[in-house]
Amino acid sequence: MQITIIGLGLIGGSLSKGLKKSGFASQVIGVEQNPDHAAEALQLGLADSIMPLPEAIRQSKIIIVATPVNTLPRLLPNILDHIQNDQVLIEVGSTKLPAVEAVQQHPQRRRFVATHPMAGTEYSGPSAAVEDLFEGKRCVFCNTENSDADAVELIGKMYLSMNMKLSRLDAADHDLHVAYISHISHIASFALALTVLEKEREEDRIFELAGGGFGSTARLAKSNADTWIPIFAQNRDNVLDVLDEFINTVSRFRTLLIKKDFNQFEQLIKQANDIQRILG
Repeated sequence: MQITIIGLGLIGGSLSKGLKKSGFASQVIGVEQNPDHAAEALQLGLADSIMPLPEAIRQSKIIIVATPVNTLPRLLPNILDHIQNDQVLIEVGSTKLPAVEAVQQHPQRRRFVATHPMAGTEYSGPSAAVEDLFEGKRCVFCNTENSDADAVELIGKMYLSMNMKLSRLDAADHDLHVAYISHISHIASFALALTVLEKEREEDRIFELAGGGFGSTARLAKSNADTWIPIFAQNRDNVLDVLDEFINTVSRFRTLLIKKDFNQFEQLIKQANDIQRILG
């Protein structure tokens, strides 16, 4: 099957690799505004060809938009203006409600499927693409009642070809939950990195003494601002809600340290340990 991928960075490039490996995609057409990224994507085999958007749309059964989420409200209706009833448009952003609302009244709305394949790394650009990035991960479909059944089925088969697990959520519920399990993790990592950079001015000491715990916690601080600022802007209210709760919890730990109440401190740690019951 011929597929167009708009945006050949980490997610778009990894989708290309994964879908080619699974055999679901026979050919990938790339659409990429950044000339350097376009050349790199061709060199890395992430795209078999690079085409202008209108031509790429015409030649593909599935059109995947993997650009920053702030581009979606403008881009999605424009693409729907040009697709036919046998084509399917999807996007893979980390926020869903703005994308869904942007196409809600479009005549071709039912040929659109909102999806979030929940996988990623802290790296960006075509060179960051990983062939098995989506292996065993979960993909959330949102507001599928507004999409044609055949479109949802086709996209489900696409993700299943990469051995993903599928879930369905309302777009607003999705954005609330990802604020808690994804977006706050990035803010916490950015904050930790800034704190260490402010307090520990000797870079050699950071490198020498930072163990695995710090590395895994601060890893997300290497994430691209161009990707995450639009996400935080679109999901601002939910992120503020979880950030307030996070600050309150950190303040509880601070208060217990001031009071030297290590018995209660221990109880909070044990409560936090319960996360392993869910995550394994």
